[in-house]
Order: sequence, then C-alpha cells, then structure tokens
Amino acid sequence: MSIARSPTVPKSSGSCARSVARRGCIAGTVSSAGFNFLVQYRQTGPVHITDNQLAKALGAWRKPDVALARALADAVGDAALDGRLRVGSRLPAERRTAAALGVSRGTVIAALGILRDEGWVGTRRGSASTLRLPPEATTRIATFSASGEGAAIDLRRAVPAAPHTTYQQALLRATERSGPILAESGETGPGLPELRSLIADRYTAEGLATRPEQVLITSGTRSALALLSAHLLPRVVAVEIPTYFDPLAGFRATGTRLAGCRVTTDGWDLDQLDDAFRIAAGGMAYLVPDFQNPTGALMPVAARRTVARLAERHRVTVVADETMRDLDLRDTPAPLQRIPRSVLIGSAAKTIWAGLRVGWIRGTAALIGELARHPMCEPLSAAPTQQLVATELLRDLEPVLRDRRAALRRQRDHLSGLLDGDDRWRFTVPQGGLALWLHLTTMRADLVVTRARAYGLELSPGPSFAADATHSHHLRLPYTPPIHTLDRVATALDQACSDH
Repeated sequence: MSIARSPTVPKSSGSCARSVARRGCIAGTVSSAGFNFLVQYRQTGPVHITDNQLAKALGAWRKPDVALARALADAVGDAALDGRLRVGSRLPAERRTAAALGVSRGTVIAALGILRDEGWVGTRRGSASTLRLPPEATTRIATFSASGEGAAIDLRRAVPAAPHTTYQQALLRATERSGPILAESGETGPGLPELRSLIADRYTAEGLATRPEQVLITSGTRSALALLSAHLLPRVVAVEIPTYFDPLAGFRATGTRLAGCRVTTDGWDLDQLDDAFRIAAGGMAYLVPDFQNPTGALMPVAARRTVARLAERHRVTVVADETMRDLDLRDTPAPLQRIPRSVLIGSAAKTIWAGLRVGWIRGTAALIGELARHPMCEPLSAAPTQQLVATELLRDLEPVLRDRRAALRRQRDHLSGLLDGDDRWRFTVPQGGLALWLHLTTMRADLVVTRARAYGLELSPGPSFAADATHSHHLRLPYTPPIHTLDRVATALDQACSDH
C-alpha cells in the first residue's frame, strides 16, 4: 500500500502531523515476519534509552510556530524511523526526559500522549513507555522488479552489466571443453573440482590458507545463505540496519526473527552489535564488512576482532558476505583482514554479472562436508555449465576488476561532484562498492522516490534496506551508469527534491 503526504496539509498545521497520512509514512517491508523483529525485545528484555542518549538522538528538535509537545513527538518519531532511536527500546522516565530536554514534565506527558495515540509508543501501567512503529509504517509501498519501460533509469538494484567481450570469450572456451560435463548426470555435489580449487587458491593468495574441500559452490550468495540457514536453523539472525534487502526477504520467508545493529557510513555501532548477538545467541549473524551494502562502510580491523569475540561469547555463527570485497575503490587498496573464524560467502554478481548465478561458501572442511550432504545442497547449486563459465572468468579476473574499478571510481567521483555542496542531502564518499548512501535533510525518501519516478528515475528508499523499516530519510543512489546518464540522474534527483 502506498501512502503519500497529503498536499493539502501545511507544514505548520496543528493536526496529527505524526499520522501516516500527514507524514507520508515510510514504505516498510517487514509485514508479519518483521513483526517478530519488533517484539523480540519484549521476549528477551528491551533496551533502556538513557536521558542523554535521547537528547543526543533528538538533536535540535524544537520548531518555530509548533507546540513543544507536537514538536517533541515528531522528533521522537523521526528518530525512530531514521534509526537514531531503536524500536523496542524503553524511553526514559518523564522527569528525567524533561530535565534532559529542558522542558516541563507536562510537555513530556503531552508528547507521550500524542505518540501513544498515534501508535509510536506502548505503555503499561507501572512500566516505562516502549518505542515502536505504527502498523501503517510497516507496509510495503513498492516492488523492486525492473520496469524496463521507455527511457527510464532504473537504479533500484546496484548491479553491473556483464563485461561483454570477456564473458562471450569465456562462454566459447567453456563450450569447447564442456563435453565431459555434458556426458555426466549434471549433478556436481559441492561443485566442480576445478572451480573449487581456483577459489581456494584465491583465498590462499589473499593470506587465508584454504583447501578445495573448504569450498562449496552455490547458485549465488542468496543460495549460499539459504543453504547455511537450512543447515544451521537459527531462530534469530543478527543483521545490520540497514543491509541488502534480498537476504532480509529470505529470512522473513522462513519466519526467522531478526536482531538489528545500526550501521552508518561512519561504521558499526558495537554496543548494538553486542545486543544483537546476545539476542541471536546460538544462532547466526549476517554481516557485510567490506563496503557494506548500502552504506559503503568498511569495517575496521579492531571492529572485526570485536565481532569475533562477541560471536564466540554468544555462540553465534558469523556469515560474512564478501560480494563487494573486490570493488575496492581506494587509491591505494590495502589487504582487508577477515573476521576471524567467520563463514565466508561470495559470488560473481557484483564483479562480473549477476546472471552468471555462481556463488560459494568458504568454511571448515567439516562444515562444507555437512553442507554437501544436506538435501538442499543440490537444488541450490549452480548448473555445471555455469560453473565452467565461472572457472574461465575467475581464472584471469584481474583485468576485469582493474577496468571495473577504474570506471566505478570515475563514476563515483563524478556523481559525488554533482551532488556535493547541496544542503538538501548529506553523504560520505564510499571507499568501495557500487552506490552512495544519501541522507535527505528536507524530504522523506518515499516522497522523493515518487517524485523521481515522474522524471524517469527509479530509486530504492532507505526503509527497504532496514529490518525495522527505519531510515525513512535515506536513499541508495548507485553510480553504476555511465557518466552521461549520471548527469540525468542528478538532474532528476534535483527536480524530485525541489519545492513545488
């Protein structure tokens, strides 16, 4: 259901500004599975927000010509949607809140009344108010299928096209030596030995000694994640907020509960990560430490070591998605240390082409053996002919990577230059990956997405990347198109964010 801001309600209106119709409430994707995320803290013990944390999250929340209670309620709701205040947490006591914000207790009570009436907090007699999202804030507003119509620019997925000549040559070489494979049953078990050996050698060359029996081939990272989930059967998975939307959809489809950790362009909130691992104890964590999708953040070495310690403490299996790892756009790339004892998944989707449908899992030989015997291994495996093409491509990947990194670096810098210095948004130029993560300062992402569509630009709003439907003022803006197309992207974004 798509809910748009009513154009007839002025910004200074004293009407229910926090209502979904008034605010153009977020396009979430949590539905019933997402509800598990919202109630998880009730089951495991909610986190308490301190008065200082609340004041810091709200910032300069007062607004001219808006009643204090209304402005405070709006600020709390905005902070929840942007992830500055975590849904499921308990708000401070009224007197402490009043003292921290410099208002009367009556103002705080009135603001809580507004938030309660509009579904943003729940209060039981004798207990603190718990922050939550209204049901309307968790409904999907858009699909993510490519439109392919007319001259529209569809940036809802950050994926590159195949390197045509290189790919076609690899197809020809694979076809020429496919005879032995075509004479077999078509089942490859853990994967073609040649491809497993090639991937193991790449890991070893990067400093992580790996044998072929530690690698299992799948039909992509989603299949790798699905196989690991089917084997590990986690009740709860710790995820980054925001993160890539396809894994979220996979977890929700199986009814797995999600425990969130906030990630920004500045990095990971390690306190929230500890909380998420505690909630997911005995389960699994899905992390993207290298040029995180969608923020582009690169996890520091110290943080990676902390992740490993937390995983050991809470008995959590860390699955590190390395799909973006090779898209290092730094001028002088340095080796990226991996999270100790993590299970690694990767694919050729971002470096070569998503249509190749080849991914892999790197783990202990014991784990790989167990996965190879799982009944879902074969259905989630890549076709042997595709594995053969992947072998041809990965055998000499560096020229492709060199060209792609150079092109992406130019396109990233060009788009960043076009958008720099505009106070309608803020962003950090990422060190790698495929997209900018824009924080909109004047409009909500769903409104900008709707307006951009009228100018021929399809974008993904921030809430689609968030397990808790937050980040309503964020957009992912890929820089995968050529420079002349990025000029059109910047123009369309400018028009979509202009006052009408």
